Amino acid sequence: MAQHTQAPRLAPLRPPYDGAIQKRLDAIMPDGVPPLTLFTTLARNPRVFERMMSGGLLDKGTLTLRQRELMIDRTTARCGAEYEWGVHMTFFGDRVAITKEQSASIIRGTPQDACWDTENDRLILRMADALHDTSTIDDALWADLAAEFSDEQIIELVVLAGYYHTISFCCRAFNLDMEEFGARFDAA
Repeated sequence: MAQHTQAPRLAPLRPPYDGAIQKRLDAIMPDGVPPLTLFTTLARNPRVFERMMSGGLLDKGTLTLRQRELMIDRTTARCGAEYEWGVHMTFFGDRVAITKEQSASIIRGTPQDACWDTENDRLILRMADALHDTSTIDDALWADLAAEFSDEQIIELVVLAGYYHTISFCCRAFNLDMEEFGARFDAA
């Protein structure tokens, strides 16, 4: 997975931020944590920033936190978006009990790796791979997914994969610098 070696292509906004942007940043960032470079870069286009932040799926939906994070982590890893993968692994990896072996498998492994001990986890990884590789889900995988997940959960997983492809494209195309706290691919 190629990592950028160039400087960021867009400078993020610097404080003080416009009132609407500041309000949105305050709503999405934990207290005391500065806004992510991704957010302040997207905020250079307030319309896109608002739409992207309004369309996020980090709220409580039909999936467990672990299910959501596995889809996000596998999708961003497959896209080579170390920035976004690193932010999610840092903020959520321990909370959803992703082991060191699973973290490495998310980046370089397969859903059949021994570290994946539930069919649920393996199916999410297979789904992320299928969507990334073919932009669809074949009938056999669909049948497996339908046996394990509700229609609502399948819809949410597909939309998560698409949304995090978009986020990955932004991270990679903008050549975002890694957040200092973000996990790194080579450390997994």
